[in-house]
Amino acid sequence: MTKNRLEAFSDGVIAIIITIMVLEIKAPHDASWFSLLPILPIFLSYTLSFVFLGIYWSNHHHLLQAVKNVNGLVLWTNLHLLFWLSLVPFATAWMGENRFEPWPVALYGFVLLFAAIAYYILARSLLSLHGSDSLLAKALGDDFKGKISIGIYIAAILACLLSSWIACMLYVTVAIIWLVPDKRIERTLYH
Repeated sequence: MTKNRLEAFSDGVIAIIITIMVLEIKAPHDASWFSLLPILPIFLSYTLSFVFLGIYWSNHHHLLQAVKNVNGLVLWTNLHLLFWLSLVPFATAWMGENRFEPWPVALYGFVLLFAAIAYYILARSLLSLHGSDSLLAKALGDDFKGKISIGIYIAAILACLLSSWIACMLYVTVAIIWLVPDKRIERTLYH
């Protein structure tokens, strides 16, 4: 089957997830700049989650550009990824509302960890469909960024026992790793 419906559905779900997150940010009833200070943790949580969702959206797009078709397994592994991404608004809100307390920060990391694992599983299901000599296999290579991200998420969740700020810095580190342009798929597809 073609990949068009999977792409359109995934794009729509990610757009809805981002919309839900922004609706969680409530405007203060006071018009002074100081009234924004109490919602700063909420805004910072939203910003980090927006970046992560943007990274997933962009990489999902690139992943599907490297394949010709999908099958039932790919549909289900894609839904598995979307399930974990759909929990990002809840984890984001809990973390922001509670000013980066350890348990909400750990849950946020848990959601990010399982989204990363789900993305890895999706990529592997696409590889199993298209083969180890496919354009996708060449583009993904050894997927160092994906593997190191999972390790950093685990370290961040454990770091919550010491300091939730260390965990947050590790989450930001993963975002920075992925914000550095990853040209593997583009280089393979367009050269």
